[in-house]
Amino acid sequence: MGGRPCEDRAVDDLRFRLASEDDLPCVVRLRDAAARWMLARGVTGQWQPGELGVEHFRRVLEIGEVWLAESTVGVVGAWELWWEDEDAWGPRASAAGYVHRLMVAHADVPPGTGRRLLRAAEQRVAATGRGLVRLDCLAGNARLNAYYLAAGYRAVGTKEGKPQPDGSVKSFTLLEKDVRDDGSAVSSR
Repeated sequence: MGGRPCEDRAVDDLRFRLASEDDLPCVVRLRDAAARWMLARGVTGQWQPGELGVEHFRRVLEIGEVWLAESTVGVVGAWELWWEDEDAWGPRASAAGYVHRLMVAHADVPPGTGRRLLRAAEQRVAATGRGLVRLDCLAGNARLNAYYLAAGYRAVGTKEGKPQPDGSVKSFTLLEKDVRDDGSAVSSR
């Protein structure tokens, strides 16, 4: 998945592949590490270590895809890709792919790696013929909302009271990006 190379082999050497059942414990460890990284930086209310286990990611494999990013040091990132997300977006035609739980091993990768994973997810969605990538971001996380806006996403609404895996409900900003090659507008509603 192209792009201009940088000077860091840990990023230049990224390989992307679909996760298998055997990879799921690694994905759980990666997510827990990302949750601890957020908490250490004062980001609360987003992710908690131990919140999602192998069963969560096994369910995702049944309805969508889990992707891994590997470098010379091993698995350094992952994301979920769903083909529908009625809890956040309601029933929709299949015009989009939905990115969830984008995560990187911050200790093993340079800045910009998350953006590289996001581009890979966007390319995967475009390869399926869908024109939009959608995601939701915790409404109260201004830094993460700004990250996605800087990556070319636009806020198109909010979802109040979205159910979470732990049974709680949270409010989210709904964001989307047009990933069609021709660049023509796609309606979000």
